[in-house]
Amino acid sequence: MVVAGLLCGLSLGGVTGTLLVPGIAQATPEQRIDLNAASADDLASLPGIGPAKAAAIVEYRAKQPFATTEELMQVQGIGAKLFDQLREHVTVGAAKVSGKPAQQAR
Repeated sequence: MVVAGLLCGLSLGGVTGTLLVPGIAQATPEQRIDLNAASADDLASLPGIGPAKAAAIVEYRAKQPFATTEELMQVQGIGAKLFDQLREHVTVGAAKVSGKPAQQAR
């Protein structure tokens, strides 16, 4: 299996059993992506999020920064099932509201 993966240009993620594809960023629970600060490319690296949903997230937060990660379900195309897959990969950093930093939420 390792040989087949190496021949295809893929590497196996060791103990975790995840598949790593060169050139594609992988979000891990240890490296959560901040919904209020991430680029569209960073957001597109999340499981189940492609360029269109990443753009929708950026558009949503331009109107109002995320206060909680659960608010992600307010973005068109992101429901409870997809949010459950994303929950461990995202966080919400301090958002500025009226020029004052908001409290950090998860």
